[in-house]
Amino acid sequence: MYFYVYYVVKIIAGIFCEGSMHCLSLAYVADRVGTRRRAAAFGLLSGVSAAGFLSGTVTARFLPTSSTFQVAAAVAAAGAIYLRAFVPDSGAAVSFDDEACDPLLQDSSCSSATSSSTSSDGELSPRLPPYKGVLPSPSDMVALLTSSLTLSAAAMITFFYSLGEHGLQTALLYYLKAQFGYSKDEFANLLLIASAAGMLSQLTVMPILAPIVGEEMLLIIGLLGGCTHVFLYGIAWSSWVPYFAAAFIILSAFVHPSIRTNVSKSVGPHEQGIAQGCISGISSFASILAPLIFTPLTAWFLSETKPFEFKGFSIMVAGFCTLISFVISTRMRVERCGPSEKVSIAQHEQAC
Repeated sequence: MYFYVYYVVKIIAGIFCEGSMHCLSLAYVADRVGTRRRAAAFGLLSGVSAAGFLSGTVTARFLPTSSTFQVAAAVAAAGAIYLRAFVPDSGAAVSFDDEACDPLLQDSSCSSATSSSTSSDGELSPRLPPYKGVLPSPSDMVALLTSSLTLSAAAMITFFYSLGEHGLQTALLYYLKAQFGYSKDEFANLLLIASAAGMLSQLTVMPILAPIVGEEMLLIIGLLGGCTHVFLYGIAWSSWVPYFAAAFIILSAFVHPSIRTNVSKSVGPHEQGIAQGCISGISSFASILAPLIFTPLTAWFLSETKPFEFKGFSIMVAGFCTLISFVISTRMRVERCGPSEKVSIAQHEQAC
């Protein structure tokens, strides 16, 4: 009885909290951090999230099963109390395009010389109709995503990369068990290694590289690493190869923060939440679609009725989905560096 009540409550809470919390966190960071530092800030946010996931996984190994849910609920409540007590509201329509006024990553003082140079990205950013107490409609969201080549490309990259990423997660355990006899403990160790690599990459490597190469190049590097990571799983010839493949998560961890940064820079201060929410929605749709595609495909190629001998075929298909997103990302960089946007980018990001 209590078990089913718990899951009903969890589903209801998840509808309002799980997806929206990440979007609101990204929108808050976008409000408080200047555009040139936003990629590093998004990377730090993702790294802290990965650190929390890693810490929770490790802690769960030492807790009694009966205490796991109580500890998780207590930590969630502590996070809500901290948010209410210590995190100030960013305020509506606040945008820290001026690097000298960046309160998280710069000094608190703002120079008058730089305040006069307003961001031309804000003038070119797509806009939703003024908020009048009515929630934006799906057509407004579609119009926002199709209002620029950068947003459209980011949406397509998110879909194909998330499809490949969740397809890999769907098939990997069954594939490794059939191919190398992995147990659930070995698979858990592999996940811990991958989580640790992603956390270290986002907390240390990305903040260093982001100001140097820019988020567009980081996205390309991350997707290239993601392709290598997935393809190595698919053609693994020994039980140690998956552990080597997991090391490429150091690069693929750049993908999501880089996409979020591109989206954040392509919309105005009033559209941060809805734009990030649209990207999260696309990722969630891909996560629903992936098991429907990759579960039967994996089962087929691990069965006796497989058309040919290739146990990692479903993982290779996931790799090709990631490869499609990589190709789109290279094209997006060419378009962003085109004549129509070169002046704006040269002034504020110096990426081209």
